[in-house]
Amino acid sequence: MQIELGPELEQFRQEIRSWVTEHRQQELAGTEGPAVAYRRMGGSRADTYRAWEAASAEAGLICPQWPADVGGRGFTAIQMAILNEELAGAGMPRVNRGMGESLVGPSIIVHGTDDQKAQFLHRIVTGDDRYCQGFSEPNSGSDLASLQCRGTVEDDEIVITGQKVWTSGADAANMIFCLCRTDPSAPKHRGISYALVPMTDNGVTIRPLKQMSGASGFFEVFLDGARAPLFNVIGGLNNGWRVAMTTLGNERGGSATTQHLRFEREFWELVATARARGKDQDPLVRQQLAWAYSHVEIMRYQGLRTLAGLAAKRVGTQAPEGLGKAGAEASVNKLFWSEYHRRLGEIAMEILGPEALVRPEGDGYATNRWQAAFLGSRAGTIYAGSSEIQRNIVGERALGLPRE
Repeated sequence: MQIELGPELEQFRQEIRSWVTEHRQQELAGTEGPAVAYRRMGGSRADTYRAWEAASAEAGLICPQWPADVGGRGFTAIQMAILNEELAGAGMPRVNRGMGESLVGPSIIVHGTDDQKAQFLHRIVTGDDRYCQGFSEPNSGSDLASLQCRGTVEDDEIVITGQKVWTSGADAANMIFCLCRTDPSAPKHRGISYALVPMTDNGVTIRPLKQMSGASGFFEVFLDGARAPLFNVIGGLNNGWRVAMTTLGNERGGSATTQHLRFEREFWELVATARARGKDQDPLVRQQLAWAYSHVEIMRYQGLRTLAGLAAKRVGTQAPEGLGKAGAEASVNKLFWSEYHRRLGEIAMEILGPEALVRPEGDGYATNRWQAAFLGSRAGTIYAGSSEIQRNIVGERALGLPRE
């Protein structure tokens, strides 16, 4: 099944497909993304990735959704969906700049001065600056506005002291976009500033947080007098909450049309595991796998529905703070895939049987493929908005139910 997008968008798809076909590198097939690529690759594969990155830059396919006057190509939401689809179909990674591209950049574009745009956006596109997010604190998670990290103005600098937690990608970042309280006397949603802070040799310490899967994808970040020029404060002093809302409004964008692909690959891996253990003829296992397959198909059709909505200009891929119909749809999508993945992990454990209880030999807390999926899938129901929060958004903002 395909969506009829009209001649203009079909021509755009063909142009993207031709470019991908011309520049595709078999050696990179299945690569997850640039951050993963640089950490895990070595030798000729890393060189191949850099060549792919250079070709993407030359074609303007790095941060292409940004406006042309700040280094992008002004791609619409549906053009981004087409680009993601074509790259996924070819098994190639889209060269993206992580949180710099998806979270910091849009906030600078909306709230930054012309000088700030010129200074910071180009460095995101080139990959010189790699960002992590300094929002959550040990006692300020869901209630972000209660944060206690302090920012003090000294001459032409802001000096930041405090702790951040659940910071993804801190080990690969050289910049952190940080919320700090610069006016303690103001109401809690005011008196907050949004600063771009260097992490190297600047009083910043990171510490990995061990997860129950054995991985350490999150970090604690300690800022002990970290300094940044006042120029690095986006939106002006004490106006950071507005900037943060723009950042959070971009946190759940753009992969609805292709996200089913990774779940589809994982599903067929589980089918192969069931066959290898002779479980594929077990009626209960077959029923569970059928349930999983149907849910992956629902994701695929929801992606097509989103694509059709974009083509008809009925819905965007982003909505501020989950507001309105588009935001509620994003919450339904997040709730659906995270709860599905949690259940798939349980099905995998049932297929493994007693083997699921025994970890493989290895350093640290080694886990096998399905143990890691089972344990890691729990986090998916918490990060980027817990399942409970998503249900509240759907109930209150889509169904019009009374607030909790």
